[in-house]
Amino acid sequence: MRRALITGITGQDGSYLAELLLEQGYEVHGLVRRSSTFNRARIDHLRTDRRFRRRFHLHYGDLSDADSLHEAVRRTQPHEVYNLAAQSHVGISFRQPTYTADVVALGTLRLLEAVRQLAPEARFYQASSSELFGKAPEVPQSEKTPFHPRSPYAVAKLFAFWATVNYREAYGLFACNGILFNHESPRRGENFVTRKITKAVAEFATGRREEPLALGNLEARRDWGFAGDYVRAMWLMLQQTTPDDYVIGTGETHSVREFCQLAFAEVGIKLTWQGTGAEERGLDEVTGKVLVVVDPRYFRPAEVELLQADPRKAQKQLGWQPTVSFPELVRLMVRADLQQLASTTPEG
Repeated sequence: MRRALITGITGQDGSYLAELLLEQGYEVHGLVRRSSTFNRARIDHLRTDRRFRRRFHLHYGDLSDADSLHEAVRRTQPHEVYNLAAQSHVGISFRQPTYTADVVALGTLRLLEAVRQLAPEARFYQASSSELFGKAPEVPQSEKTPFHPRSPYAVAKLFAFWATVNYREAYGLFACNGILFNHESPRRGENFVTRKITKAVAEFATGRREEPLALGNLEARRDWGFAGDYVRAMWLMLQQTTPDDYVIGTGETHSVREFCQLAFAEVGIKLTWQGTGAEERGLDEVTGKVLVVVDPRYFRPAEVELLQADPRKAQKQLGWQPTVSFPELVRLMVRADLQQLASTTPEG
């Protein structure tokens, strides 16, 4: 039975990846941080599922603590290691650059070193990011596009990317970088813009929200896909005969404004826009109620305007294709938030 070790297993990608591997018969070990509160809602169903619970194990550890990483690798002796843990919010990285660098950059290095010393035959996946491209000199971006990171998060991911390449070249590790473009799902954290939008839409639709939704740059364009599709690409990378790096995305771009329009349309609200720049507002076309406002606080010190993947290498070599379209993704997220609200009782 193949064993996999996943850091960041309680996150969106970690939970989908754990599901995929368990379905394929793996024994899955996840690394979780010790804290005063549990944050395991995304994986609770795996811990209680009769099919999986004997093959699903959690271990305490932290990317900032080399000893805990060595202990986890030593105890599990994994065949595959997926490094998904990170401080992954770009905006927060501007406010916590040192912490972001320690976890994302040096944390990856610590884990690579643990694998090199204790499980050198293991196959290693590093979660890279389209934020590496930042102010990209070309559109779309492929594996050959030069990097130009525009945030502390992206700079830390760049270190992690090259550390992974270095361990592959210097020590012969089977180590791959997945340069994943934006991928979302109902399990996305509520502080990310897509989930922030769909949660607010569900609240407006059920009468639980009055204040407008505050957003930053409405014109920022991203290549958005479904997280469940993208973890399959991670697994495929580690099943190849030789390690390599791959761009994973849909090849399409859509703006934050488009995401808003589709999300509100899902509950029967058509947005109309008034004003420009920081004064722009999104109104319900029927009632005239202000539902969306632009808030300069959410603009980044260095904006990334356009990211678009060229996934042809992954499509050809991995046989990978996305299965969920952009409109389907938005619909999926809005309906999940509506269902979640329907299952709870408003206070008072």
